[in-house]
Amino acid sequence: MRPERMQKLKVAANSGENPGFDFLKKCWNDDPALQIVIKKLLAKFPQWGIAFVDGVLVNW
Repeated sequence: MRPERMQKLKVAANSGENPGFDFLKKCWNDDPALQIVIKKLLAKFPQWGIAFVDGVLVNW
């Protein structure tokens, strides 16, 4: 499952298109290795309105 999710995250990083809060949350909760990738995405695209607070993804 990780390669598919990683590919979708790479596409998001290159295009700037938000993959969706639900997708990011599922990746965040299921795979700690993807948390690093997601943190970098959220830092790169603050306009998505998603942040991580105390280890939890928050849609603000």
